[in-house]
Amino acid sequence: MKKRSNDLSDFERMQTLDMLYTATSGVRGRDSMRRFLRDLLTESERIMLGRRIWIARLLLQDWTYDEIAIELKVGYGTISRVDRWLRDQMPGYEEAIQALYEEDAKREKGRAVAMNPFGLTALKKKYPLHFLLFPDPVKVKKVKNSRRRGKRKD
Repeated sequence: MKKRSNDLSDFERMQTLDMLYTATSGVRGRDSMRRFLRDLLTESERIMLGRRIWIARLLLQDWTYDEIAIELKVGYGTISRVDRWLRDQMPGYEEAIQALYEEDAKREKGRAVAMNPFGLTALKKKYPLHFLLFPDPVKVKKVKNSRRRGKRKD
């Protein structure tokens, strides 16, 4: 039997949302979150949420309603709703967009490193067996430093 949110008491609404927030806060990593949302939401719901985040990102980049409507083929009502949420000082969107910028920067940095034809990453890709017996020097250095810190007695 389908139950509408308006039919729930305040306590039931709070308890239901708390379960959702608790479940999502326990999911770590992009792949785990992707699987969780795939299992929880339909494809159209996932796309709808993704497009709202996309709209928020464009609004924060000072795009006009007309530009967003043309680019994403969405209605002004949807853009207005997302804009209202952003203006109402609800930090959820802005935190998500900030995390998106940080992830984009990490990916771009990774692409730049991978594109260097003379870098260690390119050599590892080209000659993987040569690096089978030799660990990554950066990782070895981090492990040694963490061991030193762990053995220090004050």
